[in-house]
Amino acid sequence: MYGSDRVYRRRKERHNRIVCAGSFATISVYADLMDDLTGKVALVTGSSRGIGRAIALAMAEAGTDVAINFLRRAEEAQAAEAEIRRLGRRSIAVQADVSLARDVGRLIGTVEERLGPVDILVNNAGISRPQPIEQIGERDWDEVIAVNLKSCFLVAQAVLPGMRSRRWGRIVNLSSVAAQVGGVVGPHYAASKAGMLGLTHFYAQRLAKEGITVNAIAPALIETEMVTSNPNATPARIPLGRYGSPGEVAGVAVMLARNGYVTGQTVNVNGGWFMS
Repeated sequence: MYGSDRVYRRRKERHNRIVCAGSFATISVYADLMDDLTGKVALVTGSSRGIGRAIALAMAEAGTDVAINFLRRAEEAQAAEAEIRRLGRRSIAVQADVSLARDVGRLIGTVEERLGPVDILVNNAGISRPQPIEQIGERDWDEVIAVNLKSCFLVAQAVLPGMRSRRWGRIVNLSSVAAQVGGVVGPHYAASKAGMLGLTHFYAQRLAKEGITVNAIAPALIETEMVTSNPNATPARIPLGRYGSPGEVAGVAVMLARNGYVTGQTVNVNGGWFMS
């Protein structure tokens, strides 16, 4: 019997014993079926600001120790690290270009040495390059694909051996509504985010019996610097009529980390732009 199966059965037995106590007890036990993240180690790529930073802080509030990854904004990454420490959790900020295998190896090695093996991976690092179709060249295509898609593969491959040996792991990939409707950035960005969904489906299917879940979040027009700097990304495109907040995405990421029965799914946090 897998370790995750034993945990589930123990919780289910507890539920069966006290379900007769009434609806409030039942609600409490169903909440207990969610995994406790206390003491787990989370790595959030591209987490010095925006959605990544919000997810890192939410993971810390849920009890995890958090590795902040950044490329250039060291001061903001260090501020996020300090904020996590104030929450009583361990944290480090590690500079690494996650589109490069050598940097990924150094990143994972540093996290494992200072915090421990990565239990939760959030692939959030990404770039947005709004361009007219006729101006997109091979270099633009390659860079967007490398940062947004290749990085997910490299970091996942680096942490999966440990997750598989422990028979527990969570991977959350930050895709986009652009994977579903094309979006407002360009074909390079849409293709990179759609590729993340294929990656999610493959890993989820192959790793389900090993206690590892893999899911994607597809946000739309979250109020970050990346979005608000794009003149085509206006709240008028959103049925709810407003930008989303990074915290609204972060809450979903924590839910996916705590839930051991959801895998291979894309959770849409998009204000109704794409309805499934």
